[in-house]
Amino acid sequence: MTAATDDTQKPSSNTEQEASVLFNTEPTVCGHLIGVMTLNTPKSLNALSVDMCQLLSEQLVQWQADNQIVALVLRGAGDKAFCAGGDIRKLYDSMSTDAPVPNPYATEFFSHEYRLYRQMHFYSKPLILWGDGIIMGGGMGLMAGCSHRVVTERTRFAMPEVTIGLFPDASGSWFLQRMPAKTGLFLGLTGAMCNGSDALLANLAEYAVASHDYDAIMQRLKRSNWQTSDSTSNTDKFHNDSAHSIVSRALAALPAADLPDSKLATYWQPIQQLMNSGGLADIDALLQSDEALVQLSKDFAEDSWTQRAVATYRHGCPVTAALTHALYHKVADLSIEQVLYLETNVAVHCAANPDFKEGVRALLIDKDKNPQWSRSLADCLSVEGQAYIDQHFDNPYPKGQHPLEGWLDATALASQLVR
Repeated sequence: MTAATDDTQKPSSNTEQEASVLFNTEPTVCGHLIGVMTLNTPKSLNALSVDMCQLLSEQLVQWQADNQIVALVLRGAGDKAFCAGGDIRKLYDSMSTDAPVPNPYATEFFSHEYRLYRQMHFYSKPLILWGDGIIMGGGMGLMAGCSHRVVTERTRFAMPEVTIGLFPDASGSWFLQRMPAKTGLFLGLTGAMCNGSDALLANLAEYAVASHDYDAIMQRLKRSNWQTSDSTSNTDKFHNDSAHSIVSRALAALPAADLPDSKLATYWQPIQQLMNSGGLADIDALLQSDEALVQLSKDFAEDSWTQRAVATYRHGCPVTAALTHALYHKVADLSIEQVLYLETNVAVHCAANPDFKEGVRALLIDKDKNPQWSRSLADCLSVEGQAYIDQHFDNPYPKGQHPLEGWLDATALASQLVR
């Protein structure tokens, strides 16, 4: 890991260049530093690994304590993706038939990832996401944890876990719930691909600039007057002179990008009707019927965007659909810590059950794209099937050994904020 002290000190050795995350700092005109964190596995579209989560978490701790660091930028290497999900190959290999429950590597994988998200959500300094290119799965969790999210005309985001038999994790249960008109439930069920305009509407981004304007962002941040933030309390993020407000003014001053039209804005009404048509069986009946979708909205039904989303749902994992629907309603009143605690339970159970392994095999290992799911949706909605879905929410760890122990009691960070 390299943490340079100015912009002339870039990682130089082969070992440093091959690190999964690169760190450097950029000096501001007034003598402060902006930390830059670059996910550095472009060949895998910067897929998030345990190593990357550990490196990011450690650097966040160091830069939190460094008074010279006034803001942090998180970006991805290469020109294709910020982060296209989690690096799940090793996780797949750990899911053998004789693996213990809970699976030790699944515990390590998900707990490191979810601890990082929690750390980001409660971080006191501005976290600026450069959300250019593809953002999926674990990348969406990083996006949700940043305080200032910037998208471009090339941004494409999705939560496509229905294709691999998992569920929209990575805090997806939390941020999908916070999208308007139940569009988040639609995205979780269908894995629909969205753009930068959709991100702005869905509360996943605040700013949109052209993809060639990264350097302009950095220059504006470096020229900002950070001296006023020195006297502002770290906890007062919304003070006019706070570092968060300085970042907001700098990003707002940049020319807005010309983004593709938002599909969520165009079709929020049929989506809202679809997601409020009844229980999951009622939603499924509409999604399975071309005629019913046309009756709902002809334009919506005939749009290629909708058709791809519906096709993904129909080919996707029924257990994922049931988990997504259940989680969406279960977490409505939960804090981010409570959501991540619950997602850990679900994720570890998924690693022990057949569909996640089968979905990864079909999509990423054998690549036959012909998964054999363990249950139909009708099976999931039966009495026995509902019990199977519900057991995913149970804590699989012995008492006192949950990896996120303490996140539900008075020591939780969310509890401390209101005391």
